[in-house]
Amino acid sequence: MTDRGAPAGLLAVDSGGSGLRAALAAVDRGVLVQRASTVPVRTGARGIDPGHLMEQLVPMVRALTAESGVRELGAAVVGAAGLSTLGDALRAELPDALTREFGVAKVALAADAVTAYVGALGPSPGAVIAAGTGLIAIGTDLTGWRRADGWGHLLGDCGGGAWIGRAGLEAALRAHDGRPGGSARLRARAEAEFGPLLTLPGRLYPRADRAAVLASFAPGVADCAHLGDPVALDILGAAARQMAESAAAVCPVSGEPRIALTGGLFRMGEPLLRPLEIELAQKLPHAQQVPAEGDPLHGSVRMAADLATDALTLPSDGTMLYVAPKKGISPAGDE
Repeated sequence: MTDRGAPAGLLAVDSGGSGLRAALAAVDRGVLVQRASTVPVRTGARGIDPGHLMEQLVPMVRALTAESGVRELGAAVVGAAGLSTLGDALRAELPDALTREFGVAKVALAADAVTAYVGALGPSPGAVIAAGTGLIAIGTDLTGWRRADGWGHLLGDCGGGAWIGRAGLEAALRAHDGRPGGSARLRARAEAEFGPLLTLPGRLYPRADRAAVLASFAPGVADCAHLGDPVALDILGAAARQMAESAAAVCPVSGEPRIALTGGLFRMGEPLLRPLEIELAQKLPHAQQVPAEGDPLHGSVRMAADLATDALTLPSDGTMLYVAPKKGISPAGDE
């Protein structure tokens, strides 16, 4: 039997390209315990694999409940990369799986951009730029969601880590060839990281993780920009323009919306942040730029707390945010 005297908890999950994070939280106390896996959830012909997600999540949650003393889960929110385009199987199967396994009555599935938004700004109107290897901007006026970019490194993600890294490597190759627009400093940095540039195409093109390899050169571009390299500075200035254009496409046009930045790319510092601040002020003069309050896992925790108390006011469109019909099934092993 479930221990009805134990504190009820919240399950928050952040599933992305670098792995899976799960936390147990309490409505009035925030995060109690959390764990992480470095194995990304598989995608296949059916999209995101709910079975593989549960394979990883079940032992994590069992360990977290044992560590925290939480025995009941009042609500669960799972933020997943690719949910809007690859989430049909997840929406069809995961809520019932969570109910069967853990007795969760209230379940919501959200695109990772939504949990990033809520982590950064909470349930308020505005826009968030989420930038790492890729880039997506998401905004809401609290009646619906708008997204811009997030199309992957071949079709978009303009201004993201892979985009910056590719631009830096192009400048290195231009310097190698003697073409205009090259940078000797970027060429030296690329040779230090990848070896002779003549071998770069053969080392890059066959890789399934090309986006990550390209993004691995973005810190090199930032380092060269910090040293005053004009080509590297121009690349980061162009990235800032791309980001601001995506934010402008999704930000509410009226009221007093806020804008926040989230993701590891912004650790590049002043050479990226300063031009981005200027671009946002020019393109969105009515919006206030504010620091992000938290990360996507923090967003999942916030949403789970609101879901548990029937206070979730974010727009549920069935794609970016799906709130499953409420169930009342006891977890496996209960009587």
